[in-house]
Amino acid sequence: MSKMRIKKGDTVMIMTGDKKTNRGKTGKVLEISPKEGKVIVEHRNMVSRHVKPRKAGDPSGIIQAESAIYACKVQLVCPKCHKPTRVGYEIYKDGQKARICRKCGETV
Repeated sequence: MSKMRIKKGDTVMIMTGDKKTNRGKTGKVLEISPKEGKVIVEHRNMVSRHVKPRKAGDPSGIIQAESAIYACKVQLVCPKCHKPTRVGYEIYKDGQKARICRKCGETV
């Protein structure tokens, strides 16, 4: 897989999928999986899971949970211009590397 440019806690917009459910919606990244190239976005790509209680007090029944989505299908939302953008990198003179917005040039 290619390098993950999205980090945990970023706000992303889903660029593909069904218009009614996910496309164009934004959410916060809960988890990333670089090995698979997938991310889990809060309250997006919901699936139903049939769960049995494993011990006393565990929830059972049909439970809604977020499912993973490919990272190539989401784009980072710039905190300044509030638009979905590709992620660029800028290396400063002191050697630090920072992610930047490709549309407005602001540091993410």
